[in-house]
Amino acid sequence: MEAISFIDLTIANATALFIVGFVGGMVSGFIGSGGAFVMTPAMMTLGVPGIIAVASNICHKFPKSLVGAMKRHKYGQVDIKLGLFMGLFAEAGMLTGKTVMTGIKQSYGDMGTNLYVSVVFVVVLSIVGGFVLRDAWRMYRAEQAGQGDGAGKVTRLARWVQSMHIPGTMVYFPSLKAKVSLIIVAPLGFATGLLASAIAVGGFIGVPAMMYILGAPALMASATELVVAFVMGLGGTILYALDGVVDIRLAMIILAGSLFGIQIGAIGTTYVKDFVVKLVMGLIMVIVLFSRFFYVPGYLSQMGLIEPVAEATISTLKMWGDMTLVLALATGGITIIVAIIKGMASHRREQLT
Repeated sequence: MEAISFIDLTIANATALFIVGFVGGMVSGFIGSGGAFVMTPAMMTLGVPGIIAVASNICHKFPKSLVGAMKRHKYGQVDIKLGLFMGLFAEAGMLTGKTVMTGIKQSYGDMGTNLYVSVVFVVVLSIVGGFVLRDAWRMYRAEQAGQGDGAGKVTRLARWVQSMHIPGTMVYFPSLKAKVSLIIVAPLGFATGLLASAIAVGGFIGVPAMMYILGAPALMASATELVVAFVMGLGGTILYALDGVVDIRLAMIILAGSLFGIQIGAIGTTYVKDFVVKLVMGLIMVIVLFSRFFYVPGYLSQMGLIEPVAEATISTLKMWGDMTLVLALATGGITIIVAIIKGMASHRREQLT
């Protein structure tokens, strides 16, 4: 396999990584997601190869997920049994995905992993971002009409899944208040780990799967995902570390930044409505998607998969990608800070009156 190329950690790079971790942490605390869909592309923009960015992000997430899971378990929001089963199946997906990633690294080098991670980001964020924006619009219209958003309803698919009985595979899960076959849980966990091995984000599959396919409440699904993230993150870190692609320096810097940012982001959620949170999440996803899209032609050209693209054109596209990513980080950071300032001002006015 091509030699592992860690970036030089200068003061400028370390500062940039801390800021990325801080903003990613704010986004994570604000929208209830891992925030790695911001951090991984940002690390790649700073010159970190795709495989190292993914592996280091997985490494930084699992201790943070453990802390979050323990905290939310105190409030009765975590289904430990469901999280452990999903996590174990996710490990199988992580192992499979890691094998694919290292195979690409062996065949095509860092450029191959950059292309692979970027394409997966473009595809996944276009699908998930579109659904999130549509959901935000639906919630906004429901609120304007004075109706509920139906968030607590169990889907027809979930009711069907809970009604299935496959002897020898049924397990009772407290969050579902029902028994579900492990034959159903297994592919959901596997897909979660497979996606996490490619972009360091598995919650895009795990949380919706628990909500819409298994029938878990949204609050418990997001909390239980932290257990899944810890289990598969721990295993994924070991798997990638055995290949020497985990840069512990990067993991610790972004972890330090995110631990500060996540506190601020969590405060912001107390001052905004649910549709605003989803709107911010969808916008950041779509902007990040375009930031990675601008890099794809250059990767394809440098790997000889398309007709050669002029270096000037590749540089221009890279500049647009960098600017778009900065826009995504700024959108997330400024929106959350503005929400906190407005909320504190409104709270102060209420106290005065």
